[in-house]
Order: sequence, then C-alpha cells, then structure tokens
Amino acid sequence: MHNQVSFVLPEIDRKATQQAVEGKLETYRLFKYLTYDEREASITASTEIRYHGPTNTTGDQTGNIAIHNVDEQAKRKQFCERIEKAVQRLPKKERFLIEERYMSDDSEYITDYNVYCFKFQPPISHVTYGKYRWRAFYRLALTLNIVVTKED
Repeated sequence: MHNQVSFVLPEIDRKATQQAVEGKLETYRLFKYLTYDEREASITASTEIRYHGPTNTTGDQTGNIAIHNVDEQAKRKQFCERIEKAVQRLPKKERFLIEERYMSDDSEYITDYNVYCFKFQPPISHVTYGKYRWRAFYRLALTLNIVVTKED
C-alpha cells in the first residue's frame, strides 16, 4: 500500500499579485526610459565649517561616485533584462498585451481599451483581454517570484 502525500496550493491574492507585477513593470519603464543622472564630485568650496574625522583614513569621493554610477547603471540594466526575459517566455498574445500596454515609454497614457480595441487585430473583447492579462500577470509573478498568496 502506497502512502500518498497531498498538499494544498495556497490561494493567490489576484489583486495584490497584479499590483506587484504592475509595480515591477512600472519600475522597468522608469529604468528603461528615464535617463540616469550620474552623481558628480563636488569641486566647489563650501562656506560650512568642516570638522575632520580620523586622520589615518583617506576618502576618494571621485572613486566612490564612479563606482556608484557604474553599479547603479548595471543594476538597472540587469533589472530590465530580467523583466524582458520573463516577458519573452510568455505565449504570443500575452506577450503582445504586456509589451503594448505596460512596456512602451508612453504606456502610462495607453488604456486597456486602446489595447483590446485597436492594438489586437482583430479586436478582442474586454473579457478575453482580462483573461489574457491575468494569465500574463500570473506567469510573470511566478517567473519573478512575486506571487502574493491569501493568508488564512
């Protein structure tokens, strides 16, 4: 006689999961389309009194700033690539929906209505659009490890 192990999958909080995915896509747009202002070294004299710290340590303001700028740009690039890879794994219609609605530089001005009536050829209903979008969000949430479950 075999013992069967059973487990119950946790129930997903759809609204919170959708918000988590939309948050990642918004961060993606910010990182992708807004220019990154690099930090610069201060070379002007200051009128404020500066108290010296330990004299046995050295500070390299320019070096620290250069490291920060490179690290920050690399972090943003890596984040964008991770999102793009996750979206590329989606089925064609779901990928199209996410790219058109959430990943273009002007997507905050594009409505769901614009996407399901004008971007899809032939147009799809808002119900079908909702199904595609939820499946895409669910898959992205799993891929990005940001699924939100309901607490008992």
